[in-house]
Amino acid sequence: MSSPTQRSKAHLEKQGYRVAITEHWCPFSHRRKDLFNIVDLLAIREGETLAVQTTSGSNVSARVKKIAESDAIADIRAAGWGFVVHGWEKGANGRYTLREVDVS
Repeated sequence: MSSPTQRSKAHLEKQGYRVAITEHWCPFSHRRKDLFNIVDLLAIREGETLAVQTTSGSNVSARVKKIAESDAIADIRAAGWGFVVHGWEKGANGRYTLREVDVS
């Protein structure tokens, strides 16, 4: 099974983005660390930069709230970046479906 981050990365690459994973494991704190504490992936293509927060389908609203409360979101928007939350849910058929919420 792939992680939500890996699913989002593959989804964006199919759309023509060059994607970098900006989330990493911090062995000191034993926690994952995101870029600006809210960005898991950074995707670029001609004339466009897209920040992405990935999660399970049930955590989308919590991530939207976290982004809205972030100190960095105003600067990200001022820089002209798009920003989406990707929520992945596994259906009864065993396939994952994407719920994308634009928080730009």
